[in-house]
Amino acid sequence: MTEAKTILLVEDEIESGEMLANFLELKDYSVLWAQEGKKALELIEDKAHEIDLAILDIMVPNHDGKEICRHIRQHPVLADIPVLFLTAKDEEVDEIEGLNLGADDYIKKPASLNLIKARIESQLRRMNPEKAHWLKYDHVYLDTETNQMFINEELIDLTHTEYLIAELFFKHPKLVYSRAEILEHITDEEKYIFDRTVDVHIKNLRIKMKEEEKLIKTYRGVGYGFNREYLKR
Repeated sequence: MTEAKTILLVEDEIESGEMLANFLELKDYSVLWAQEGKKALELIEDKAHEIDLAILDIMVPNHDGKEICRHIRQHPVLADIPVLFLTAKDEEVDEIEGLNLGADDYIKKPASLNLIKARIESQLRRMNPEKAHWLKYDHVYLDTETNQMFINEELIDLTHTEYLIAELFFKHPKLVYSRAEILEHITDEEKYIFDRTVDVHIKNLRIKMKEEEKLIKTYRGVGYGFNREYLKR
């Protein structure tokens, strides 16, 4: 069975938002509905790894749809997802501005539910396959294709060795590794490197992760690993 796609819906009109959310859920989509911009940005931060497509009303309180679209396009995980503007505005200049911000489609209200569904399906067919190369815990993202770490939207400048250690912990969060095991993972022919070198790499990794260094835990007498307290988050 195919996993349900998740749609971020930003719509401040309760009747319209409820009708569209219920319709999409009946069509086997999962819907995250925000009625104002601040809530939408919170959902983006907390649920980024789940969101497959966004439908944004331009005229919503706090942060409007254009600002939310701009935020999505700058996000390390969501930058490539389809974004549809759904709005009562019908001025050509608004449509052009929305598309210039990175929106993929522009649907004018009132629009039939089936039309919106068709536009959603069209955009999802154009999406890249699964975002399986992303690993996420809290606000930390690892892109296993490019070997990069992001915290929120900031690219963290890791050395190759620091990235390998982070990826090891993120891929196997229930395991604890000794220094020798970590050393074997991060070295090739250079087996002469002292295992205390691992301590230095992990110290530097924690410094670069700042407050998110809490995700890496020292297990005294054993070694290092992912902090299991964050596995359920």
